[in-house]
Amino acid sequence: MPIRINLLAEAQAAEDLRRRDPVKRAVFVAFSLVVMVLVWISSLQVKIMADNSRLGNLQARLNARTNDYTQILANKRNLTDVNEKLTSLNRLAVSRFLHATLLDSLMHASVDGIQLTRLHTEEGVEITPAVNPVAGANGRPVGGKPASASEKIKLVLEAKDTSANPGDEQINKFKDTLAHTPYFESRQISTNNILLRNLSSPQLDNDSGKPYVMFTLECNYPDRRL
Repeated sequence: MPIRINLLAEAQAAEDLRRRDPVKRAVFVAFSLVVMVLVWISSLQVKIMADNSRLGNLQARLNARTNDYTQILANKRNLTDVNEKLTSLNRLAVSRFLHATLLDSLMHASVDGIQLTRLHTEEGVEITPAVNPVAGANGRPVGGKPASASEKIKLVLEAKDTSANPGDEQINKFKDTLAHTPYFESRQISTNNILLRNLSSPQLDNDSGKPYVMFTLECNYPDRRL
């Protein structure tokens, strides 16, 4: 049987030992891990950049929608304010004080011996400022009232009583007649609301020589909220 001698056996053994060196294997594995980590980090960076770009687009769309929403709220507040003012104007126009209606009612409220000599009205608006709410124990606002306005109207009638007994029953009859006209009844004005503010002493008429008195009636209409 022939004997084979491998002259390179020692070199091959050394090379095999070198290849099996654990340090080199560890370095190789570590290098592979580093490369994998770098690839993973790069993929994460690309994903982050893509997500940032998407987030930027969403943020821009959100800002646009927020601006639109803010504008819508502002328009809604303006519309509500305009509608409230329009409602108040319509209410004021419908129930405004009409002198023609008053004059017509006075024409149908004549009493013997009573002659109107002067009429004037005083119209004004009383504004009550708003009261701001205060914070309660639980932090919620408590109290507070919105601003309001009330219309105040005063009617002053100056008249002459030339009846047989001036300054007596005919003036009261005139007050009662006024209070029971449809005009004054519709405004809830009774005899108690028509006050005698002035009554002159008896005087003689230069033409007829009959006595007469001058008197003034004052009527305050019920306050009407505007």
